[in-house]
Amino acid sequence: MRIDIVSIFPEYLAPLRLSLLGKAVRDGVIDLGVHDLRAFTHDRHRTVDGTPYGGGAGMVMRPEPWGEALDSIMESGDSGVRPTLLVPTPAGRPFDQRLAHELAERPWLIFACGRYEGIDQRVIDEYAERAEVIPFSLGDYVLNGGEVAALAVTEAVGRLLPGVVGNPESLVEESHSDGLLEYPVYTKPPLWRGREVPAVLLGGDHGAITRWRTEQSMIRTARTRPDLLHPSQGLTVPGLEDAELRLAEPGDVAELFTLTKACWVSEALANERLDIPVLHETPAELAADLRNWTTLVLRDHGRLIGSARGRMGEDGAFEIGRVMVAPDLQGRGIGRWLLERIESLAPEDAGELWLFTGERSSDNLRMYRKAGYRPDRSRQVPPGARALSKRR
Repeated sequence: MRIDIVSIFPEYLAPLRLSLLGKAVRDGVIDLGVHDLRAFTHDRHRTVDGTPYGGGAGMVMRPEPWGEALDSIMESGDSGVRPTLLVPTPAGRPFDQRLAHELAERPWLIFACGRYEGIDQRVIDEYAERAEVIPFSLGDYVLNGGEVAALAVTEAVGRLLPGVVGNPESLVEESHSDGLLEYPVYTKPPLWRGREVPAVLLGGDHGAITRWRTEQSMIRTARTRPDLLHPSQGLTVPGLEDAELRLAEPGDVAELFTLTKACWVSEALANERLDIPVLHETPAELAADLRNWTTLVLRDHGRLIGSARGRMGEDGAFEIGRVMVAPDLQGRGIGRWLLERIESLAPEDAGELWLFTGERSSDNLRMYRKAGYRPDRSRQVPPGARALSKRR
């Protein structure tokens, strides 16, 4: 892969010569070129900026040096290869692991590291005819220039190239590779300052270790990045746009207990049974289940309005349970949204998703059928319940 970076501070890019990326450059895996934008100026002061037309604060980078720099770089390359021009800007596409994988497939990347208030828009428009132009952003904050972004993206992309990272398997297991954050990691010694390595990692049961790591990834993602749990970034039900989805905590038990009972009254009536196990559950039992399940709670301005939970089984299937919505908010698509959210926690190696509901719970059965679930008689479920499953 060829990578060219244009900046008024070329020394800023020196770290790319270090560590694994530096080795990749020395080995020829990456053809790296760093270019000083001021080398393409022709006045005594090597001017690269000017005041903005229309007024406003700050300075704008002039198009002339950028045009000369990009022309020079593009003319030095293979005429049959169309470069990808990457422009760091707070107004660009959010950079994520998916985009990193996309860029790793490109043969030639050029970074235009702007400064001040940015680069004259005509530069972007001009080179959109000669290259694939991707304005991108590292996040919802502002930096002094694009060099930090160029460093970050070059490392994120470069390490995906064959031969750069020694153990390719580590690229699969790390954060964001499957939509979840990476599980906690440990090494020697087994006891440090009174803190022990989790026993499951020392037992040699690889199946148990995989399940533990999956569960920890799910918990970490639900706690710190619930926006990753499903491609849909938020609940779009009118009036509930600000609802917050997060991992259940011990402090949620009392309200979760009340919501569960309220939701299962209608289940008892629909199925004409009072022996449904959840109706006889105690708060202590519910609290204990928080340790055995990954439970999500949905709150709107502090009020608990919904919940769902999931866990990996020893058979390699992902079990979903207690998809519930406050009775006064049912019928608005919240339950289906919660189902999708908890489904997204299932690891990629979970070949099947399954759940159960009442045999006469017509609304539930209809929702699950629309979501792709079908009757599954191979599962043991409580009396009066029906198991449903679907393949991944």
